[in-house]
This record gives sequence, structure tokens and C-alpha cells, in this order.
Amino acid sequence: MTDHAEFLRRAGDLLGPRGLTCDADLVTPWLTDWRGRFTGKALALASPANTGEVSAFVALCAEHRIAIVPQGGNSGMSGGATPDASGDAVILSLRRMDRIRSLYPESRMVTCEAGVILQVLHEAAEKERLRFPLTLGGKGSATVGGLISTNAGGTQVLRHGAMRAQVLGIEAVLADGSVFDALVPLKKDNRGFDLKQVLIGSEGTLGIVTAATLRLLPEIGGRCVIWAGLGSISDARQLLVHCERVAGERLEGFEVMPANSLAAVLDHLPDARSPLAGVHAWHALIELVAGAGEEERLADLAESLLTQPFEAGLVEDATIAANETQAEQFWRLRDSIAPAERAIGPAMQHDISVPVERMARFVEAAVPQVEARFPHTRAIAFGHLGDGNVHFHVLAPAGAPRGQWEESEGKEISAFVHDLVTEWGGSISAEHGIGQMKVAELGRLGDPVALAMMRSVKQALDPLGILNPGKLVPLAPEAASP
Repeated sequence: MTDHAEFLRRAGDLLGPRGLTCDADLVTPWLTDWRGRFTGKALALASPANTGEVSAFVALCAEHRIAIVPQGGNSGMSGGATPDASGDAVILSLRRMDRIRSLYPESRMVTCEAGVILQVLHEAAEKERLRFPLTLGGKGSATVGGLISTNAGGTQVLRHGAMRAQVLGIEAVLADGSVFDALVPLKKDNRGFDLKQVLIGSEGTLGIVTAATLRLLPEIGGRCVIWAGLGSISDARQLLVHCERVAGERLEGFEVMPANSLAAVLDHLPDARSPLAGVHAWHALIELVAGAGEEERLADLAESLLTQPFEAGLVEDATIAANETQAEQFWRLRDSIAPAERAIGPAMQHDISVPVERMARFVEAAVPQVEARFPHTRAIAFGHLGDGNVHFHVLAPAGAPRGQWEESEGKEISAFVHDLVTEWGGSISAEHGIGQMKVAELGRLGDPVALAMMRSVKQALDPLGILNPGKLVPLAPEAASP
């Protein structure tokens, strides 16, 4: 049996009163995930101030066999930063480690600690006339460490790639307390495995990211945001192909949403209005960007971009944001879909991907299949059509009890959706991670060879199994059997 009292005494001596607390008032807010789907218990909340303290604390946890649940902004979507119900784990918060260690404008790199909030990173880059090319709706709470640990995506993946593509170097504490220091980036380094890539997307199961060196890009000279109304998601797919061909690297984002998602947002936001006057089955939000000195060309590009689709009947109507305020209003409509849905009632939310060229056909096939299989539900798909990732949500029948419905019919729906995605050659997690929410489904549907490799890596780097247990890596079938 682990001596919790002795462990807590030594941890308190190590981290001090600011670094360790068992006060329920301070710990409780971090025991439930952002969606409110998972709630656990914790032995304590640890908040180290630097990498040295993280290292010493993890070593102490290894000595006492204490499980560790790393946590950044607690804004994850899959329960990956929430402890289980045993109360035997500690939450390891990286929020105090929020320092930008260095920013090099000439080489366009920044080294920052895991607790730096994404919006703060954006602002630091902007002061140097640079930008960090990843953003998402939760930028005010998401942290660098969490973004790396989940390989987060967002609305700019179409052009710049997910978080994995932004990481040049990494610092992490491993399960025995040793520090993996690979912060200094090299253009060419052929000394074996790219170990930082093993840690990116590992959800804290292989190591705890404490700092990273990230790439920055020159600031944009301007942007042009277009809102287009279309008759179908297949039309949106054709428009995307057209935009990629005409706009090339200037195409920064391409998001889609159906009419009922826009209607839900307009009901949810009392001061919002539809960008277009008519009714359209689908909407596309398109963002074009230009470098410094090229911004005047954007308006002409936007006009020419729409000419052919209008003439071909592909686009039913469209408007170009007249200024930055209107551009932000367009994006606000897109970013408000999830909270608007929550206000309606329970929903099963699926973060899925299929090959880009198949996504429109998948949506057209899957929506009626789900609604026929589960009467009185409503299936909707919205999001990043340009990179083959949509959020496929299934809304509960009117009056369904929140909490109870998700655990009954909701689970059947998710299994059905995941089966469909797998049949189409896709992934059950495109950008939100596996966490604890999808770990059983990954075990059910994942490739056996890939799962065996994951378990082998986990065993090698965390032989005691103390790093975020129960997340991401499914148990082997024999271990999962009663």
C-alpha cells in the first residue's frame, strides 16, 4: 500500500505551499473536464514552478507509485486531463510555468514553457510582427503543453498543419524524472528516431511536456473573409478544389456548416445576423491572406475567385467582409456552433476525419443513415472540410434527459458513427485526442499492429504505468478481460 501521508509530506517540502495543495476548494475546479462529461478525484494538485521541480516531483511519484494526471488549461475535449474516481492520482498542473523564455525574430522561433496560453503566445509574436500559425476557439485557455500533448488542430491546418508541424524542439520530463532536452532545433539531424515526435500527441502518457521551441511566421499584410451560400456539401467540396487551384498558398481556411447549425447560432447570439439574405442548405467560410505589401490584391483575388463558381451555379450567393470587424463577426458565427448546440440539449460529439476527397460523400451518406437508425435525432456536420476533418454531432431527441441519454442511446450512436468512419478509411479522432472518452473505441477499432506498438512504447517509457493511466493507450485484450 502506498503511504499517501508520507508522499504528501515530502511533496509539500519539495514544492512548497504554492506548489502543492489538498484544499478541496482549490482542487475541485480541476476535477471535471471542460465538457462536464468526466469527474474524478485527486490526492492533491501539484503546481511546480519550473522544470527542475517537475523532474523532482515525478521522481518522487515514481518512488511512491503515485499516478500523475498532467493538466494544461483543462480545455480538452476527450477527458484526457481528468483523474479517475479512485482519488489515488495527483493532478500535475503546468499553469504556473507560463514564461516565454526567448523569442528570436530573425530566425522566427520562440521557446516557451508549457503553461503559456495560446492567446498570450499570439500576442507576443504580434509584437515582433510575427505570428504563430495555429488558432482555435479556446485560445484564451488552451496552453502550449496541452496543444502539443494532443497534437491540436484548429482552423489553419489547411495551410500550416496541426501542432505537430509547429514544434521545432521539445523539453519533457519522463516517467522516472529524467529530463529529455531537445529544445535546440536543427535543420538536419540524422541521429536516429525523432523522439520529440513520439511525445507530441501522446497525451501525457509517455512524458510531461515542460517547454517547446515553436516556429513563427511573418505577420500577414491583410486578410479577406468570404461567406458563401451553397446547395450541398458536395458543392462546397467543388468550391474548395476551385479555391485551392486559384488562390494557392493564399487560402488560409475553408470551413463549412449546414443551415441548421447557422440557425442554432443565430438563436443563441441575440445580436448576430446571417451574412446572407436567402436560405441556403450549406455555408462556406473562406479566408484568404496576403503578405505585407500584397494586401491590395486580396479584394481582386476574392472577386475573381467567386466569378466562375457563380457562373457555374456552384455558389448561390456570397458576400465579402467589408472590414476586420465584419470578418470577426463571420468567424464568431463559426466558433459559436458548439455552445449554441449545448444550449439546445444533449448531443454526441464526434471529432472525425476521412480522406479529404471523400468527406463530402461521407457526410451525405452518414447523416441519413444515423437519423434512420436513431429516430428523432438530428445529425449535423461542420468544420474543417479543407483538411478532411468535420465535427459530426448527433443531437438528442427533444426532451432527452442530459447525462442519462448520453450514457444509453448516446453510446450506441457513437459506436455506430465510429463504425461508419472506420469503413470509410477514417479516424475516430482527428484533432481532439483519445483521452478516456475514446480509449475503449480505439481498442475496439484500432489496427492490432499499431495498438501493439503503442503498448510497447508505453511499457518502455513508463514501466510503472504512472503517467496518465487509462488514457490514450488501450489495454491489451488479455489485460482488459475480467
